[in-house]
Amino acid sequence: MNYSEMTRAELLQEKEKCTHEYNLFKAKNLSLDMSRGKPSEGQIQETLGILDTLNSKTPYKTPSNVNTLNYGCPDGIPECKELFAEILEVPAEKILVGGNSSLALMFDYMMQCYAMGASETSEPWIMQGEVKFLCPAPGYDRHFGIAEYLGIKMIPVKMTETGPDMDQVEALVRDPLVKGMFCVPKYSNPTGVTYSDETVKRLAVMETAEDFRIIWDNAYCIHGLFGREDKLLDILDECEKAGNPNRAVEFASTSKISFSGAGVAVLAANAENLAYIKKRCARQTIGYDKANQYRHVLYYKNLEGVKRHMSLLSDIISPRFEVVLNAFNKELLNLGIAEWSNPNGGYFISLNVMPGTATRVYELCKEGGVKLTNVGATFPYGNDPEDSNIRIAPSFPSVEELSDATELLIISTKLAALEKLLK
Repeated sequence: MNYSEMTRAELLQEKEKCTHEYNLFKAKNLSLDMSRGKPSEGQIQETLGILDTLNSKTPYKTPSNVNTLNYGCPDGIPECKELFAEILEVPAEKILVGGNSSLALMFDYMMQCYAMGASETSEPWIMQGEVKFLCPAPGYDRHFGIAEYLGIKMIPVKMTETGPDMDQVEALVRDPLVKGMFCVPKYSNPTGVTYSDETVKRLAVMETAEDFRIIWDNAYCIHGLFGREDKLLDILDECEKAGNPNRAVEFASTSKISFSGAGVAVLAANAENLAYIKKRCARQTIGYDKANQYRHVLYYKNLEGVKRHMSLLSDIISPRFEVVLNAFNKELLNLGIAEWSNPNGGYFISLNVMPGTATRVYELCKEGGVKLTNVGATFPYGNDPEDSNIRIAPSFPSVEELSDATELLIISTKLAALEKLLK
């Protein structure tokens, strides 16, 4: 029965029942973590073979004659560029291969724009006044962390079922001090939304400052679940066609393909942007870890090899999403106190509880032994104006642990709503 239709007596009876269930969970002394989208031990075990591909008995020179154990090739080995060209569906000549962290590549690029300018002829952002960035929200907290560190003012933009609210975006970018925008365009963190073709095209053609940059974080580019896979337009191609070739820089990594702590990160950009980025990299490094790049090439070989591996990982991850989604559908669907995403891929489920109760849900879960992502983390400055959104990360716990954690989350969601309704 919908809680809003219950009498006060019925609500009190429901609260008594939920409190009893909650106390039973507290007695279990759980210690479970659903706070970050970390790969599980099973995913790591499935990928360990990558470590055996390069050893003292195998060649360490690539077919393109790059010595992977020496200096050089600061933009990455050609074979790794070709592999990522297939994954991202962009030409290999647009790709730079870095270390293990796409976030580090992203931070460096943002710092370059901020301190040196977005192009050879652009004035540094820091010299132009109060620089602003658009932040689709709910969104990725580590993006917000970069902007906050640099002192860039963040402007929240509402997320819709097709991506950021483009009417809002197009109105905001008329301000010449709006210098960019964060985007997780496929299986967006945390909502799971994939940007529609119309959204991508509007981002490419809209009128902005010349040095406006889209940080296109394609972190989940090949991370479908349940045998499903969304399609996403190539932002670099769309920007070129629109006459704005420098507008977007794309980032990705194998953090959720191979190892989150020992993968390979890349960026992709059109010619002028890439040349400017390479100029900085030539002063920043003599070369990233080419041996690790080559290990990934030897292990996966090509796109088909990556897809086979991702199918194995999906078999590990999808059941965890099913545990959470099935429990939500069974226990919360008709109560009128929560809504949630049902993504085709990625690493998160976005849960919206009754406005004004997310902080209380978090506290109840913490007291019961389940760690969630901090409330507000999915909004700039940690400020969720409705105190409603909670990012659920099902990937790390075991299925059994996840079942317990989800049950406690559901009970906490009910209790928080009942407390609010009974005030």
